[in-house]
Amino acid sequence: MNTSFGVFFLIFLPCNFERIWDGFIFLLLLILWGITKGHSFNFKIKDMPKYVIEREIPGAGKLTDEQLKSISQTSCTVLGKMGTQIQWVHSYVTGDKIYCVYIAPNEEMVMQHASLGGFPANKVSEVAVTIDPTTAE
Repeated sequence: MNTSFGVFFLIFLPCNFERIWDGFIFLLLLILWGITKGHSFNFKIKDMPKYVIEREIPGAGKLTDEQLKSISQTSCTVLGKMGTQIQWVHSYVTGDKIYCVYIAPNEEMVMQHASLGGFPANKVSEVAVTIDPTTAE
């Protein structure tokens, strides 16, 4: 921490933050001041792992809208009972398989969801990296 940064911090340290907005404004001013002085602030929350689940379901591509709705409702009901740590992102339906993308703290929770919902989970793979066309830039 350079001297001027420390002096700026000490000037505001004795302030009595009686309201949450006072603290928020102080923090915002501190960050903006730091940026103008060339400081970088890297705030990163560890991302929760993503998983791709391969579900072998013969004739999956021929399921009706009503059948897909019912499967989705069952999945959402189970997720609601499991809490907020696991999240269904989306799924891809192919001829005889459904590939589902989930965010969860671990593979065990993904398998628990499959078991509670009565869904097959033939293969569960943790996503190492996500790439898209912007990766080429």
